[in-house]
Amino acid sequence: MDRNHTESMKLALNEAKKAGQENEVPVGAVLVSDSGQILSLAHNQVEKLSDPTAHAEILALRNGARKAFNHRLLNTTLYVTVEPCVMCMGAILHARVSKVVFGTYDPKWGAAGSLYNFSKDDRFNHQLEIVHGVCYEECKTLIQDFFKTRRIEHENGK
Repeated sequence: MDRNHTESMKLALNEAKKAGQENEVPVGAVLVSDSGQILSLAHNQVEKLSDPTAHAEILALRNGARKAFNHRLLNTTLYVTVEPCVMCMGAILHARVSKVVFGTYDPKWGAAGSLYNFSKDDRFNHQLEIVHGVCYEECKTLIQDFFKTRRIEHENGK
């Protein structure tokens, strides 16, 4: 596994942990330029902002575009702890991100290989590279533990 992928995914995991501490679904994202510069770090803030679009990926794209002064994020890599959903993959394609690296699949919402695979659909005018499984166990455990705790709290009336 590429050392840079692991280092960047560790940053995304730190962001995901912040989300979990804020009672958000623990997903983190890091947008990196082709020169290795971190353009943005983000985590889910759906609850905090009362915004269904405030996924880590969307926030990372927004902040990265502001920093780059360009809505086109050519030659960038987006690291995310969980496979991006349909909404996020749509935004990633619109932004022309070159590569998405994610930790664990999302079989219920994923659009980068599990439920859908937007990256391989040649009907879009942009295709991107997908790398999966970086820091897989840590990403998978973080999201599974969050939902396991949520289910227990729900069963106990909390």
